[in-house]
Amino acid sequence: MLSAVALAGRGRGRTAPNPNVGCVIVRDGRVIGRGWTGAGGRPHAEAIAIEAAGDVAGATLYVTLEPCAHVSARGPACADLIVAAKPARVAIALRDPDPRTDGRGIARIEAAGIAVATGVEAAAARASMAGFLTRRSKGRPHVTLKLATSLDGRIALPDGSSRWITGPAARAHAHLERARHEMILVGRGTLEADSPTLDVRLPGLEGRSPRRAVLGHGAAPEGWTALRDPTAIAGLDGVDHLFVEGGAGTAAAFLAADLVDRLLLYTAPIVVGAGRSAIGDIGLADLAAAHDRWRLADTRTLGIDRLSIYERI
Repeated sequence: MLSAVALAGRGRGRTAPNPNVGCVIVRDGRVIGRGWTGAGGRPHAEAIAIEAAGDVAGATLYVTLEPCAHVSARGPACADLIVAAKPARVAIALRDPDPRTDGRGIARIEAAGIAVATGVEAAAARASMAGFLTRRSKGRPHVTLKLATSLDGRIALPDGSSRWITGPAARAHAHLERARHEMILVGRGTLEADSPTLDVRLPGLEGRSPRRAVLGHGAAPEGWTALRDPTAIAGLDGVDHLFVEGGAGTAAAFLAADLVDRLLLYTAPIVVGAGRSAIGDIGLADLAAAHDRWRLADTRTLGIDRLSIYERI
């Protein structure tokens, strides 16, 4: 199942509004088929894996989300494909919250005499499909806020100079994160001061540059989306993962609205002193209210810099 979760990550940022699902088929201890949701949401992971495997009789099919039970103009229901393929067992990480499936896919497979196990590596699958699940549960995209700061929490010199706070390895990782989101957002001040391209500049991933948005009043440049306030993200079509890059006012606006689900903090081993703070005022009146809101999920070294990943509790 963890292999299926890893495969699901390949589709992240490209499948909305469909979930990014991974599937692995194993027989006699050997992988005979694997797949992940295609760009635009089709074909589904199970269909790809079954086609790759050919004969799956007697095999175990691992899938990160309950196979869909509804027929679409874009393809058959995965539950029906699995029933027709006749594996011996199906292991499912998460039940599908989509009311068109929600339990019906499992029931259809079990009715065909195929053994089903659920909840297998559910936490890992939930993290891999955070965008789809957040959209379903909260009606908005899953939001990642990225900050690149000095040791003393500065993002620029007093005059606004910020190239570069972090080194090339950290910047490359940030571009990889861009490729995993459908949309990237900056504040109007950042747009006007830096004219950022916000594209993905990694070899082989240039085609995965996200759509661009700007927060604040006024018109957006051609090809960009303008949002007046953070709550407007709920109306973004085809966006399940939103990457917020700054600046300080935009970061503060999303934090104050409690709309940040994941925080990427890239810390460079430098001290700036007087300079621009990473985050503006978020209206905090009591330090006690700042505690028990974030959980450290991962940390790693990127060249000379340090990445800390926090998730909202």
